[in-house]
Amino acid sequence: MNWLSKLVDNASNYFAHRKGLLPLIGIALVILNYILPFIFGPFTFVTGTNLFLHLGVVVAIFGFMLAWAL
Repeated sequence: MNWLSKLVDNASNYFAHRKGLLPLIGIALVILNYILPFIFGPFTFVTGTNLFLHLGVVVAIFGFMLAWAL
């Protein structure tokens, strides 16, 4: 569990100076989810389950919470 503590510490130090990076990545994933059905069609696994939409929302919320805490 020592490696997890170091990982969280390094991540918090990295994102302390880049507070808007995770929400921007989350927004980019949501936009990517909107574009993918036009490229691959609506019936693939990624577009059918809206994988990038859910991942983008989770990353953006995590980014807002982390930015508020730091």
